[in-house]
Amino acid sequence: MVAGGGWGGGAAGGWSQSATSLNNNARRGLDGWSDDDLGKVYDGRVVSRILPYLKPYKFRAVLAVLGVVGFAVTSTLQPLLIGLAVDKAIGGDVDGVARIGLQLAVLVAVAWAFQYLQLTQTGFIGHRVLYRLRTQMFEHIHSLSLSFIDRHEVGRIMSRVTSDVTSMQELLTSGALTIFSDLLVLGVVVFVLLQRDLQLAMVTFVAVPLLVAIMLVWQKRARTAFVEVRQAISTVNATLNENVSGVRVIQSLSREDENARRFDQINRQNLRANINAGRLSAAVLPMVEGIVALSTALVLVIGGVRVAEGAVTAGIVVSFVLYIQRFFDPVRDLVLQYTQIQRAMAGGLRIVEVLDTKPEVVDRPDARTIEIQGRVDFDHVTFQYLEGRPVLHDVSLHVDPGETIAFVGQTGAGKSTMINLIGRYYDVTEGAIRIDGVDVRDIKLANLHRQMGVVLQEPFLFSGTVRENIRYGRLDATDEEIEATARLVGAHDFIRRLEQGYDTVLAERAHNLSVGQRQLISFARAILARPHILVLDEATANVDTQTEVIIQRALRELLRGRTSFVIAHRLSTIRDASRIVVLERGQIAEMGTHQQLLERDGIYARLYRMAYATTGEDGVMSDSLTAEAPLPAVTGE
Repeated sequence: MVAGGGWGGGAAGGWSQSATSLNNNARRGLDGWSDDDLGKVYDGRVVSRILPYLKPYKFRAVLAVLGVVGFAVTSTLQPLLIGLAVDKAIGGDVDGVARIGLQLAVLVAVAWAFQYLQLTQTGFIGHRVLYRLRTQMFEHIHSLSLSFIDRHEVGRIMSRVTSDVTSMQELLTSGALTIFSDLLVLGVVVFVLLQRDLQLAMVTFVAVPLLVAIMLVWQKRARTAFVEVRQAISTVNATLNENVSGVRVIQSLSREDENARRFDQINRQNLRANINAGRLSAAVLPMVEGIVALSTALVLVIGGVRVAEGAVTAGIVVSFVLYIQRFFDPVRDLVLQYTQIQRAMAGGLRIVEVLDTKPEVVDRPDARTIEIQGRVDFDHVTFQYLEGRPVLHDVSLHVDPGETIAFVGQTGAGKSTMINLIGRYYDVTEGAIRIDGVDVRDIKLANLHRQMGVVLQEPFLFSGTVRENIRYGRLDATDEEIEATARLVGAHDFIRRLEQGYDTVLAERAHNLSVGQRQLISFARAILARPHILVLDEATANVDTQTEVIIQRALRELLRGRTSFVIAHRLSTIRDASRIVVLERGQIAEMGTHQQLLERDGIYARLYRMAYATTGEDGVMSDSLTAEAPLPAVTGE
């Protein structure tokens, strides 16, 4: 039975979160962001930050407003002309009816032109605002320090760039203009109705308080219902994602029936939430239409009486009936827009929070570029991710150019933190890290990162071809250099056997390659970038024995002439290191070569004896250096 590394029945079965916890996470993430919060109707901070995106399109915005005004006026005049035509027809004025018909046709064409102007301009502005805002968000997120990614869930960061940006774009363009248009149409209709007949106008207006009251009560209940729908579908999506990702573990532990039962419960919650929301939606439309029908009936009855009395003409009554729908549509829309505005403002506030987040690691004003030779010094370095919880304590280490340093230690000892500090992904809390005698804080970040190569335990390949992935860190590399690098790391043979060779398009996260193949491409990518400092973070942990043999053959060439830092559990990866640094509780406990540390009979020797036992008559050693008992996990390792 394959346990898949899961601890406990829940996680091992592909069900690490209960429905309740998933629901809570859907409601509010660990980062404090909630996608269901509603903001203020007007938030000055959001508006002042977002409005500048419209400035380059001021002329088009004026045209859009002109289109709204023109359409509102021309469309609201149409019922008036129809009423006049009815009066002309009743009076037998055929020529008058023809003239009004022609005027109405022209008015409809002009209204269409104004609406076309509005839609084209708002579409143009909206798409470009969306483009600029999303591009700025993308670039800004990439400029932020890793601590920002540590604090925020990836899915919610993506939601900021997608859903929130779209909501704000809709508010800035169609949403804002819709509100303006509704208010304008409402004002014009009210003015026309009052001018035509005060009594019939009052009859029309009498239903407004009832409509507003119904819409407000419905909106309050619908908001709760629709939030429950979003939370329910979020729980369904999270559960599906977890179970699809963990399907191998689920099948290996025969959890299919149990997980299907639990998913049925969650899916039923989603079903009930959608049915409830559907009922509310189904209830409000007939109520609104009923109010419109009631108003129409009242206007017809009272208007008919007034026509009989000679107080008004039949044409006026007809125009009032046509105006009723145009009157109630904006009222209903304005009530519905209230929630949309709140949601857009809440999304805008989350966008502003991201854009206002400053990188914690930035270039100093006098930062400079250097050509790295490879000497690295840790000078009494102390570091903490969280206040009062240091991960490294007063660490000092000198590394000469070309040396290979292997970090060994239990979980939480500080291995990954050491290499993160070398690349200045975080700034030290105390002390300094120097490269060739220069404090890393005095080196431009782009210059530093350009001369470092990193290969991680979980190889990450991007969409595109194999060739594009190897060339990722050096776009000017030739095809010959790419193939030479692939040969160096032992990847050329398997790449050549792929259907399209180096031009093979990788699936999402390169799932059409084995872990070992993905790792070899990661090696090639790192080496092609010509790094002066190379970091291997558990780079051989997930490869099979045959792939590891290929990697080991290339490692001597890869490490030659480069200062290298290796985190590994495999003896074959670390025993040839210039020095092995044993970390314990954030401090250097031992340091020396593999043989020196064994002879010292200290922590390393104890871990070695525990992890490696002779198996079989040939004395082949097991290939996993593990700890006696893991220390309490520390954020960031």
